[in-house]
Amino acid sequence: MRHFEFSATPADEKKRLDVFLAAVQAEASRTRIQKLIEEGRVAVNGQPARGSTPLKAGDHVTLDLPAPVPLQVTPEAIPLTVVYEDEYLIAVDKPAGMVVHPAPGHRAGTLVNALLAHCRDLSGIGGVERPGIVHRLDKETSGLVLAAKTEAAHRSLARQFKEREITKVYLAFVRGRMEQDRGTIDLPIGRHRTHRKKMAGDRERGRAAQTLYEVIERRAAFTYLRAFPKTGRTHQIRVHLASLGHPILGDKLYGRKTGPGSPGMTRQALHAHRLEFSHPVTGEALVLTAPLPSDMAKLLEKPCS
Repeated sequence: MRHFEFSATPADEKKRLDVFLAAVQAEASRTRIQKLIEEGRVAVNGQPARGSTPLKAGDHVTLDLPAPVPLQVTPEAIPLTVVYEDEYLIAVDKPAGMVVHPAPGHRAGTLVNALLAHCRDLSGIGGVERPGIVHRLDKETSGLVLAAKTEAAHRSLARQFKEREITKVYLAFVRGRMEQDRGTIDLPIGRHRTHRKKMAGDRERGRAAQTLYEVIERRAAFTYLRAFPKTGRTHQIRVHLASLGHPILGDKLYGRKTGPGSPGMTRQALHAHRLEFSHPVTGEALVLTAPLPSDMAKLLEKPCS
């Protein structure tokens, strides 16, 4: 249990208690603060109060923050490729085949299992001792994943993703030779109307989605390119490139109709290569990269044809 004390200033006059606490401390979100108030862990001038209680200048506010409860997931000492780490966040180069979050059918061997064993300095996200993963990669997509270690870092990173302040760069191999050197795919994406595991371009019911791309190299059977997703819809890059008639090599879900995957690719050839963002606490500009994985790099080792 950690105990915090605050004093309301004239600028806080008539401010709601929950709004005040969310602003003056970085240990808990406003939602978490509201729950703590309901549990009686917040007092104003020594008396329990409601979140809507208006403050007066000079009010003495106390907050008792309980230690985070353990996540009901088993830590596993799985080797990780750590690209960046400090007391506030960690970035790892996730291998293809690793699931990010535990789920039915994937209770072990996930990135969360590995991070719980690796990180010994988690301060709790939402009152639970867990890494705050703010974005996801598909199981068969490799590359950079960010996770926050503190509530404040999690809120900052989540906000940067929501406000599209984080630059994301992916590397991909797509089937066929793309004629345009660069382009923009502006196609809303929604749940497929008959296939529950698929997403689809849907201009009537889909959510806005935009991906920019630029060709790096053309081969006889595939094109190597960079993709810059401006939004973060599920399967966005895979759906967008498939909509152009150039599905990602090895993508069994969106490339099935175009024939088998390229030799040597047993998964979709998509890699989260680069992230540019502001450090959630210091504000420092961070640029993180993960090199092209070996299974994709091998396709480039073959002579051009």
